[in-house]
Amino acid sequence: MKKLTNSYLDNFISMLDLDIVNELEKVKHREWSAETFRFHTAVSVMSSSRIEGETLEIDSYLKHKTQDIAYLPNLTEKPNDLYAAYEFAKDNALNLKNLFEVHRISTQHLLPESQRGVIRTNHMIIMDHQTFKVQYEAALSSIVVKEFEEFWNELELIIQQNLSTEEVFYYASLIHLVFVKIHPFNDGNGRTARLLEKWFLATKLGEKAWYIGSEHYYYTNLQAYYHNLARVGLFYEELNYEKSIPFLVMLPNSLQIR
Repeated sequence: MKKLTNSYLDNFISMLDLDIVNELEKVKHREWSAETFRFHTAVSVMSSSRIEGETLEIDSYLKHKTQDIAYLPNLTEKPNDLYAAYEFAKDNALNLKNLFEVHRISTQHLLPESQRGVIRTNHMIIMDHQTFKVQYEAALSSIVVKEFEEFWNELELIIQQNLSTEEVFYYASLIHLVFVKIHPFNDGNGRTARLLEKWFLATKLGEKAWYIGSEHYYYTNLQAYYHNLARVGLFYEELNYEKSIPFLVMLPNSLQIR
C-alpha cells in the first residue's frame, strides 16, 4: 500500500481553518538575516528537544545561542547537535545520503557511533516520556528496512512533482507522520521527523519556510500532538491513516505562530 498517498488531500483541505497561502506570505515577508535564522532555529531546536524530554527551557537556550550564555554541557550538548543538523539541512539538498548525515549529526551525544545514521535491526516500542505508557509499536525489525525504502522512494518522487501550497503542507505533515510510525532509527526519530518536515517545506517553498514555527506549535500543543499521533493506531500493521487529518492540520495551524 502506498504510504505517501494523496487519498486524504481533499479531506485535509476541507478541514483547514485558515488560508495557507495568505499565512505563508506573511512568513515570507519577514526580514531574513543570519541573526533571525539563529533565533528561529534555536526556538525550533529547543522546542523539538523539549518534546523529547530535554530539560533546558527554551528561553535559556535562546540566551545560549544568541548571547553565548554558558550552561552545563549535559543541558546543551544534544540541542546543539540538533541545531547543527538544522544548519546542515538548510545548506544541503534533501536526499537520502543527507538525511542519514542529519541523523548522525543530531545524535552525536545520544547514540553510539555505530547506531548513528543506521537503520535499526531491533523491535521498537515507543513510550511516553512522562507517563511511560506505550504510545505505539514501530515497524517490526523484519520489515523496517523495506518500509523505510518504500517511504523514501515515494518521497523522492513527490520532491520532483510540482505541488500547490496546500499539497506541500499536506505531504510535509504526512511525511512527518509516516516517518515517526516507521521509526527507522534506534533513537532520534521524533526530532528527525520534525526536521524532515521542515526540510521538505523549505525544499518546495523556499528557505523562508525555516521560519515556520511548527516545532514550537507542537510543543505548546503537546497533548494534542501525541493524541493525534496515536489516532492512526497502536500496532504498525493495523495503522489507519484515514484518521490522520487532525494531525495533518496541525502543521498549517502553526503558521499562525508569530
